[in-house]
Amino acid sequence: MKPAPFEYHRPETASEAVDLLAELGDEAKVLAGGQSLVPMLNLRLAVFGHLVDIGRIPELGGVERRDGSLRLGAGTTEAAVERSPEVAADVPLLARATPLIGHFQIRNRGTVGGTLAHADPAAEYPAVALALDAEVEVLSPAGPRRVPAAEMFTGLWSTALGADELLTAVTFPVWSGRCGFAVRELARRHGDFAIAGAVVAVELDAEDRCRRCAIALMGLGPTPIRAHAAEVAATGTVVADVDPEELGRSAVADLDEVPSDLHSSAGHRTHVGALMVARAWAAATEEALGA
Repeated sequence: MKPAPFEYHRPETASEAVDLLAELGDEAKVLAGGQSLVPMLNLRLAVFGHLVDIGRIPELGGVERRDGSLRLGAGTTEAAVERSPEVAADVPLLARATPLIGHFQIRNRGTVGGTLAHADPAAEYPAVALALDAEVEVLSPAGPRRVPAAEMFTGLWSTALGADELLTAVTFPVWSGRCGFAVRELARRHGDFAIAGAVVAVELDAEDRCRRCAIALMGLGPTPIRAHAAEVAATGTVVADVDPEELGRSAVADLDEVPSDLHSSAGHRTHVGALMVARAWAAATEEALGA
């Protein structure tokens, strides 16, 4: 199938893109890498009168260290993230999640901002952003603003972005000290969206106690989910005394919107989610203990 007719716009700056979004209103849709949007258009699952292509705006690209954080332009491709030594060193969780995104052809075109704005609850980047307390930079005709990842994802494929707002960058805090990071997910085939998954970051003190940790779940609700109860249970505890399986069960205990579809039942997804938390926790703490 082919998409319904639309008008194509290619602004040269972020400000021009925002002006177009404000002028065109709900009929406009931002086109970044197109790896999610274009298939939806081709299948007529989405119809827009105007596409605003931001894929060639130079100011939306790049990776740079700023004041203890790592800033990624929204137009930075997933392939560039995968190759970046700065990402590998400063935000290992993001680096390790990237190879799980689709296939290399998809990562060559897919962008950081595109996957965050698309807000698929089974996607890796939204879960990493939520776990690491990332901040999303947004531009509108009223000027720039910053949106914490905890406020970014509002529902299935929906975000806190307004119709006239453009996601321009995302900033990740850089963890230091005795840290470990891990991503675990179960997909039927490599490149498929995960049935369920978990991302874990942990920092230990000198006595091997968990100084802080972050656990986020994917595929287990309409948005990525932060497992706060499990984090509280683990924080301050010697990691050898934490039962990974019990922690996994704690992470999924209060979920009440687990999807059920032809790929997996809600019960199976919940079981898989607990197992992925346990495996990611074990891997992350092992890395931190060796740091």
